[in-house]
Amino acid sequence: MTELRPISADSHIVEPPHCYLDFIEPAYRDRAPHIIDHKESGGDKYVIEGIPKAIGLNTLAAAGKAPKDIRIEGERFGALHRSGWDPKFRLADMDKDGVAAEFIYPTIGMLICNLEDQDYKNACMHAYNRWLETYCAEAPERIFGLGQTAVRSVEEAIQDFERIKELGFKGVMMPGFPGTEFDYDDPRFDPLWQASIDLELPISFHILTTGNGGGWDARGPNLNGFMAIIRGCQDIIGMFIYGGVFARNPDLMLVCVEADAGWAPHYKYRLDHAYDRHRFWQKCEELPQMPGYYFDNHVYMTFQDDYSAFRAVGNPEEGDINARRLMWASDFPHSDSTWPWSQDVLAKQTAHLTEDEKRWILRDNVRELYKLD
Repeated sequence: MTELRPISADSHIVEPPHCYLDFIEPAYRDRAPHIIDHKESGGDKYVIEGIPKAIGLNTLAAAGKAPKDIRIEGERFGALHRSGWDPKFRLADMDKDGVAAEFIYPTIGMLICNLEDQDYKNACMHAYNRWLETYCAEAPERIFGLGQTAVRSVEEAIQDFERIKELGFKGVMMPGFPGTEFDYDDPRFDPLWQASIDLELPISFHILTTGNGGGWDARGPNLNGFMAIIRGCQDIIGMFIYGGVFARNPDLMLVCVEADAGWAPHYKYRLDHAYDRHRFWQKCEELPQMPGYYFDNHVYMTFQDDYSAFRAVGNPEEGDINARRLMWASDFPHSDSTWPWSQDVLAKQTAHLTEDEKRWILRDNVRELYKLD
């Protein structure tokens, strides 16, 4: 057991059937994401307009199951972890895992990030934000939400950030691709990044929110897709660094969510190598600092079971991971979660760290980033 109760920087809910049906704008109610009785599999599935296949529920709430018992379909919604959608049960599951607080990301909302219909995406995300406010209200000092925005325009996204702040959320989960004709590294997005800074709402990019770039079409066996899902986040980080976003916005903070972190030393080395050797013919922004500097200072990474990340903690100037930019997470209630064994996992994987390093990664980094009392 660890001596302190950690904060999970990335936990989830599983949106209940009424989340979108009851909270979406009336014009979209007939098209709202919903659950169906899937006769072929003998279980329930989520149907989202614009996503060809219905979504099986099992892996969405498989925390605590033995690996051999995890299936993608065949489960009823009522059989899932109730705390994944009913906040009255959440604190008990947090206490069972020894977790002091959680930052909440969506589940179905991750897939909604990939929709091409920007108006429909926007309506779904607003519905989710309204429902999430009711969920977090059950324990506002331990359950912290992150709002969603479709980013149909910079101006509207700024308004969404302001609304997300009013709802009491601590950050903003961004879609992997904006709904604009230009990408996030375009200077026209700088007013949004300034809004992130002014409103104290760090931006987050979660795995599985970049469409085909997020591991959906991996080659070979299906399991290879699990290996591919971190690449979408890496592409976004590189775009922000090489595109000069952090250089132009020195107080902007980006959270790379659930993409692990053990790869960071090599990725940071490769960032610098590419810039030093190839920028004159491959082209990118001319940066005041080396790319690794921006990675060390502007990019936070969440991970749940990544022993290699803990082992790579050290001196960032020598290529190691900056311990002040790592944030542990439980990923509850998803299939990759460490719940209910988080304390045992952390006791083993952090044994070699200093007390300061443990405290930073398990608690203080997330407290400082999100300005918790």
